Amino acid sequence: MSLYTDYLAEIETRKEQGLSPKPIDAGDLVAELIDLIKDAENDAREDALNFFIYNTLPGTTSAAGVKAEFLKEIILGAAQVAEISAEFAFELLSHMKGGPSVRVLLDLALGDDASVAQPAAEVLKTQVFLYEADTDRLEEAYKAGNAIAKELLESYAKAEFFTKLPEVEEEIKVVTYIAGIGDISTDLLSPGAEAHSRADRELHGKCMCSPEDQVAIQELQKQHPDARVMLIAEKGTMGVGSSRMSGVNNVALWTGKKASPYVPFINIAPVVAGTNGISPIFLTTVGVTGGIGIDLDNWVKKTDADGNVVVDEDGEAVLEEAYSVATGTVLTINTKTRTLQDADGNVLKDVSAAFTPQKVEFMKAGGSYAVVFGKKLQTFAAAALGQELKSAYAASKEVSVEGQGLTAVEKIFNRNALGTTPGATLHAGSDVRVKVNVVGSQDTTGPMTAQELEAMAATVISPSVDVGYQSGCHTASVWDKKAQANIPKLMKFMNDFGLITARDPKGEYHSMTDVIHKVLNDITVDDWDIIVGGDSHTRMSKGVAFGADSGTVALALATGEAAMPIPESVKVTFKGQMADHMDFRDVVHATQAQMLKQHGDNVFQGRVIEVHIGTLLADQAFTFTDWTAEMKAKASVCISNDDTLVGSLELAKSRIQVMIDKGMENAAGTLQGLLDKADERIAEIQSGAKTALTPDANAKYFAEVVVDLGEIVEPMIADPDVNNDDVSKRYTHDTIRPVSYYNADKKVDLGFVGSCMVHKGDMKIVAQMLKNLEKVNGKVEFNAPLVVAAPTYNIIDELKEEGDWEILQRYSGFTFDDMFPKTQARTEYENILYLERPGCNLCMGNQEKAAKGDTVLATSTRLFQGRVVGDLPEKKGESLLASTPVVVLSAILGRTPTLEEYKAAVEGIDLTKFAPPLQVPADTKSAHF
Repeated sequence: MSLYTDYLAEIETRKEQGLSPKPIDAGDLVAELIDLIKDAENDAREDALNFFIYNTLPGTTSAAGVKAEFLKEIILGAAQVAEISAEFAFELLSHMKGGPSVRVLLDLALGDDASVAQPAAEVLKTQVFLYEADTDRLEEAYKAGNAIAKELLESYAKAEFFTKLPEVEEEIKVVTYIAGIGDISTDLLSPGAEAHSRADRELHGKCMCSPEDQVAIQELQKQHPDARVMLIAEKGTMGVGSSRMSGVNNVALWTGKKASPYVPFINIAPVVAGTNGISPIFLTTVGVTGGIGIDLDNWVKKTDADGNVVVDEDGEAVLEEAYSVATGTVLTINTKTRTLQDADGNVLKDVSAAFTPQKVEFMKAGGSYAVVFGKKLQTFAAAALGQELKSAYAASKEVSVEGQGLTAVEKIFNRNALGTTPGATLHAGSDVRVKVNVVGSQDTTGPMTAQELEAMAATVISPSVDVGYQSGCHTASVWDKKAQANIPKLMKFMNDFGLITARDPKGEYHSMTDVIHKVLNDITVDDWDIIVGGDSHTRMSKGVAFGADSGTVALALATGEAAMPIPESVKVTFKGQMADHMDFRDVVHATQAQMLKQHGDNVFQGRVIEVHIGTLLADQAFTFTDWTAEMKAKASVCISNDDTLVGSLELAKSRIQVMIDKGMENAAGTLQGLLDKADERIAEIQSGAKTALTPDANAKYFAEVVVDLGEIVEPMIADPDVNNDDVSKRYTHDTIRPVSYYNADKKVDLGFVGSCMVHKGDMKIVAQMLKNLEKVNGKVEFNAPLVVAAPTYNIIDELKEEGDWEILQRYSGFTFDDMFPKTQARTEYENILYLERPGCNLCMGNQEKAAKGDTVLATSTRLFQGRVVGDLPEKKGESLLASTPVVVLSAILGRTPTLEEYKAAVEGIDLTKFAPPLQVPADTKSAHF
């Protein structure tokens, strides 16, 4: 019983950490448990029985397969276990969510033993996770005249698996808990530094917020046993930043409801809220678990007697409290009137947006997956019976405005819509199922995606998906024991599932730790594509891309679909001329600043930014779309000129060919299929049959922003403003300052050039600046460390060919070596240049970090508290964001530069330039192509 002995040893180790036994996913261990259960005299029998019943993971895990077969033996009388009757065995199968359990239930329901066929059928009527192998088998049995098969199909056609579920309760009592003031990043709920533990839900739950918060939540639960704890971002937005299923899982673990009595540490239905609502990606994730997300609006702008907004001495609007949600406040959510009420029944807020028919269905079904699969199953059953589909689900909202044109994202959604009214043209606000073309999974949420796929009984990628890609970038910096334990297992699972994987499980090609967003940007080869990826920075310069939680990624991989409303769009155009000494990153920062100046509020939040940036190729345009995640936008769409789009597609083809040459192609010929698709798209554009995506002239936008390039006269820095007296204004991306604000005396402790925000041109800028400064000063001395991490190996290969890599290496005190990768994270930095392995590096914050209390100037996107740099008691860590030349010069100086120092340092350097697209497509190609 070696496996069981090992398991007991692990249990003792976990006890020391205050943890319960780890849920079992291995079939060979379950087989040993069964042997112990069968041995009536064995002292370990009782524990083995409890592990078998309550601690074995469902779905398609090997453990579930062994468990389902043993339960089948019990039902058929081939095995006897006093504690597990046939009825109880059926109940256990009903909680196993598909895969082996459905196969066993079909064996029993369609078999010759009438005494078990009907009970099996009754359980099957409650199941929704059926795949083609299951439904094909059911349909064949029906055609052969099997009465049980007919009964099952009739039940499915009525969607009794959904209609017979209890309705959402009319009144939901909640007690408030303020988790933070201002925007709450998902890093607070699921820190990047703890990414390695996300698949171990109980262990990972220990990192949510703080131990003090966890105790306070438990105390509230004791004081209010009839209420659910509502986690709140006071004066801010809940769940900004990365897309974290693990964050929602943690909130549900501490405040939600147990999904099944037989599955440990999987909770659902959390209640979260924010003064400024919920971040779009996080809200989607809440829906995955059947949770509730409330937009509180409990702080409003103060107005005077004439209705004018009152401002403070800094010109900022003064806020006043409309109603209190202080920790411990008892409130009631009425799901019928869709209102938030105080303890006396007074209506505080209309919360209809949280209780749309679709969201209520998620709550009733226990999550969005069950609804997606339920719709699919009902549709199948009706077709198999030859009946008209009478959907049990709320009709998808279809908004069609006669005479109104389409924005770019509306066009993409209409092109990829599934199951909509034939001939209907849909506008923003419509609920749409759409085909997903490209799906990306990254390596710190990937283990959870694998778990989700197992839980929904999926075994192979949907054939309708053009490509799925599993990255290795989030764990690229340090090949430590955690990475060594998790990543090969993940890569094998995803490779077997049908994805292209960064690492080859067989070790036949060199690992590619390229940043996932960069890879997805290359393997998206159609501007009409829809992309879903397990990271908030899934923002492509072709098509429309949505960052998503690990569960939504799993659903897209398994079904090739996603469901969401068509978002509203904000149109961004440009005028004026970009100054020679400015870099395009400054245009990105200026867009946020000028938008706030023009509109007062962040009109980007929750919407699609349609950016008319067509003269920049994919690599450079990606700098803008990537940043839109920090603008709290739902997504971004680039409007590209025909010639530029063709150039971007040719570049993508060359990089896909590199992947093929490395040996990353799979048996399905996925990468070759992308090359063929790119060739087809190029031919369409060049022939005029289907030109580059553009909106209609009479499209309707929520707002329009015009960025004046002429106003951008000095480099811009996004500042976390860590010492702002108003806590709610710290760590947002709304504080954009010119470099002169710092008077050349802002000390910089570390510079970082890397992450998905940089491209090949940025690496060339670093090399050229070093050459220029050496020419002027004789040598280059760093007064602060400079960490440089190219986002992809392709970039390094091209830099080597062009001579720039040799320059960087000459100045480097450390250069990564893939033959001997670092096994420990760097804790101290010298004042030298570090050439780190391609990947996320400091931006991710889960492996490498700056020293606590440092002021970091970076090209990345992350200025959240504790992400790139932690705090000291006497000094907060700061992550300021700027262009590559500003970062490099600041590391050399050890401080922010003057405008004059900056201009001198970049003179003659080919910075990333941008000119607004002309009405007639220009022939101009972007720099660095």
